[in-house]
Amino acid sequence: MRAGEVAERAGVNVETLRYYERRGLLPEPSRTPNGHRRYDEETVRFVRAIKEAQGLGFTLAEIEEYLRVVGRGRVTASEALRVRMAMKIDEIDARVAALRRVRDQLARVVGCACDSLDHCTCGAAYLARRGRDPVSGSLLHVTNGDSAGNTLRQTAIGGAVLPWQDALHEGPVPGGSRAALRAARAVFLSGCGWGSKRSILGELERRDRHVIDALRAGRRVVLWFEHDLYDQLQLLDALALVAESGVSPAGLELLVVGSFPGHPRFHGLGELTADELESLWPQRVPATAEVVALAGEVWAAVRSPTHEAVTASAGRDLRGLPFAAPALRRLLEELPAPGDGLSGTERRALGAVAAGAETPFAAFLTAQQAEVAPFLGDAWFYRALAELGTGEARLVETGDGEPVPAPPPLGDVQAFGSLPLRVTHNGERVLAGRADRVELLGIDRWVGGTHLSGRAVWRWDAEALSLIGPQ
Repeated sequence: MRAGEVAERAGVNVETLRYYERRGLLPEPSRTPNGHRRYDEETVRFVRAIKEAQGLGFTLAEIEEYLRVVGRGRVTASEALRVRMAMKIDEIDARVAALRRVRDQLARVVGCACDSLDHCTCGAAYLARRGRDPVSGSLLHVTNGDSAGNTLRQTAIGGAVLPWQDALHEGPVPGGSRAALRAARAVFLSGCGWGSKRSILGELERRDRHVIDALRAGRRVVLWFEHDLYDQLQLLDALALVAESGVSPAGLELLVVGSFPGHPRFHGLGELTADELESLWPQRVPATAEVVALAGEVWAAVRSPTHEAVTASAGRDLRGLPFAAPALRRLLEELPAPGDGLSGTERRALGAVAAGAETPFAAFLTAQQAEVAPFLGDAWFYRALAELGTGEARLVETGDGEPVPAPPPLGDVQAFGSLPLRVTHNGERVLAGRADRVELLGIDRWVGGTHLSGRAVWRWDAEALSLIGPQ
């Protein structure tokens, strides 16, 4: 058959057919006595197969590489195709995760309750102002995230709202300069799937600049935080920023709460209504120079390369920071325990599955109930669960006996949350204290400024409130 008929039957145009020939995807066809190219049914099928592969996301370069591998005869065509398909699935998963992150960012903008882009700190407002910082007027609120932030925007208090947006109980919080800390956080959060290093670093830099510029301009800055570990580390970070900058804390105020009437199990500011948040307004107190300096000291302890300073701070009377010491003790519980090697979060997660929580989401709810002051979001809980479900010696696995897949945002949050789980034999041994999680799975984790890896493993005895150094 002629080129036009092949192109029509295969669903391409003649120029595409010629292009495939020039690239070597199609062999040079035989010719009729008068010089016309002559094709057969095999050509039609092959061109259709190429278009099908492109529809699955394969590039022409990848198709060519596959054909070269098969052509060398070192592996079978089916084996090479399975390898290529597996690689393509990984690429697609990465793209899907990236799209979900973009969707989450867009949802944050859509859900923003600001009535003026001039005062808003969300991404859309930053773009609309062509990169200029928000006009915060005489008041800037700093709080733990979007939930409380959006409710604050609905109050009659006024001012701009700035979410602190960092889970400082996870990943490296190393000592050194402020710039080095931001860079380390950006690398870690990007690696967890929360966005590009450049965009995260830019957000952290703008966040810090908003606070310092507001104080330098003589504006009032109010820090709204609650009692749990997540918030207390953010509060220490924000106050330490002020201490390091040398700017006067005049105008800096604290509104830090651990309970609220009518909420017997108070989880945080995000569960309060706008009216309830407004009722807290008279409770704010000045952040004195002494409190700011103390927070700087405690934050330096959190960022130290060993845990002696954190342990000492957790046992101090941190006057002016009433919830900091309990939060630091909970941070120390993220170190492996001396008996089973589990962190506090890991023990609650593994125990929840062993007690009958059949999915990650069910385990998350159970573990939250076991916390005196819940602080984990579901994504960070899922990350801890996934670490326990990795490798041949894993402590938990899927209902099919497979390793636990990548957690969100690298994986789908709904699919991960509903995944059937079960505790392995190793998991049962660890829960019974007959085996050690660190010895079975190894460890490569940061708790504050301390890197736990290899034999450099600090442990925390929660019952004796004592620190155990590397053996």
